[in-house]
Amino acid sequence: MKPLFEFFIKLFILSLVLWGVIYSGLKPGSVDYGSVFVAWAMVASNTAIGYLLFEYALDKSSAEFTRFVFGGLVVRLLILMLIIAVVLLKDLVVINDFVFSFFAFYCIYVIVEILGYQRKNKQKKNSA
Repeated sequence: MKPLFEFFIKLFILSLVLWGVIYSGLKPGSVDYGSVFVAWAMVASNTAIGYLLFEYALDKSSAEFTRFVFGGLVVRLLILMLIIAVVLLKDLVVINDFVFSFFAFYCIYVIVEILGYQRKNKQKKNSA
């Protein structure tokens, strides 16, 4: 199976598991699911974009790889901070639910992103 497809399948399965835990583990009415969904959507799209940038930059020169991966990381974080600021300032979400779920999702999804990088590097080394 191609690593890109495999990564997105794992991301999808992880999302299903996390949403299952959220729905079954929390009492109804104890959390604003809309706020949790906004946090999840932001983090999941950030992870997907990060992995796509890594895939694109992997076969490039070292300078281009660094520019795409680390420059992309900086741009993604700046965009996330801007979106978070807008969401919080416009009171579009319940702040406590949003912030807690954002950090929880971010910690989980960044691990998945890093593991995807490692797996792709390992496959590249094995094929070389």
